[in-house]
Amino acid sequence: MAQERPDGAAPSPVAAADGAPRRGGRRPTLAAVAELAGVSLKTASRVLNDEPNVATATRERVRASAQQLGFRRNAVAADLARGGSSRLVGFVTGDLANPFYSALASGIERELRRHELQLITTSSDEEPDRERSVTEALVERRVGALVVTPTSTDHASLQTEIDSDLPVVFVDRPAQGVEADTVVLDNRGGVRDAVTHLLAHGHRRIALVGDVSRLWTFQERRDEFVATLRDAGIEDPSRYVRDGAHDDTLAHAFVTDLLALPEPPTAVLTANNKITVGALHALRDRASARPDASPVALVGFDDFALADLLDVTVVGYDAVEMGRQAASLAVSRREDPDLAPRMVVVPTRLVVRGTGEIAGPGSA
Repeated sequence: MAQERPDGAAPSPVAAADGAPRRGGRRPTLAAVAELAGVSLKTASRVLNDEPNVATATRERVRASAQQLGFRRNAVAADLARGGSSRLVGFVTGDLANPFYSALASGIERELRRHELQLITTSSDEEPDRERSVTEALVERRVGALVVTPTSTDHASLQTEIDSDLPVVFVDRPAQGVEADTVVLDNRGGVRDAVTHLLAHGHRRIALVGDVSRLWTFQERRDEFVATLRDAGIEDPSRYVRDGAHDDTLAHAFVTDLLALPEPPTAVLTANNKITVGALHALRDRASARPDASPVALVGFDDFALADLLDVTVVGYDAVEMGRQAASLAVSRREDPDLAPRMVVVPTRLVVRGTGEIAGPGSA
């Protein structure tokens, strides 16, 4: 019988005479299962790991004991004990709130499921220190593979894990300091298509509003933006480039400031979906405050929910396929650790809907 507490509150039982799970007690162990079933620890382990050559009656008795105690097998430990690798695959995203990463995770999970692997997901919140800490935590838990959307500028610490045959795949951005399997978008091709499209509609003053400047994706998009404008004969192509708009609130402020310039841009290219949302709010506010102002063209990099209903022209791509490709690389790396590092480039496409087709001052 459980003892009464000094404060008179109801006791919390930590033991049960019938061997049932104990509320407030420790998780039942394999040793407890073996003792209740009247078998050796090795026999209990063989039964619960579905190994052969155990008598049917003994197998049923061990399983009944495990069920009675509420015992749960440690699948990761069992896999490692048999000389295999964990069936868990870790995914470090940049931002769990961003639909892009949800689509990536969906693609990764679908492909892993085909190979009886399971996905666990965490987020770096685009902070290098947090990326390192969550990556180390996943490695310490002996995941069978690792997929990372990198935000840090140095991944040399993962070289030891790669050398130890842990499959490591980087998605959306390449790693810095190590060579590893990587899946990225055709960032330059997507930006080139968007800028060329705006130029064809008569725009010469085109702005680019992007994320934090240290991110490889923004660097690629910015560099191609400037190069395409320069090739078109635009003087000072960086004139309307703004970076650091890490969320829609900052994007709203940046676009508002750009449109308040004495000679404002007539078109805006936004470098990701969150920035596009902020830009749409800024354009709506401007239209309300100045109904007579000329409309501003907009092309967003990344598709997003309701973009079709809002007639937003975007640089689109298949984010789920990106995730699937990343998972496929991880699976093949598990099967053959000696493969040379591979780079997969996922194509983009310009999705014409209306906002990117607003005519500029130089249109015919």
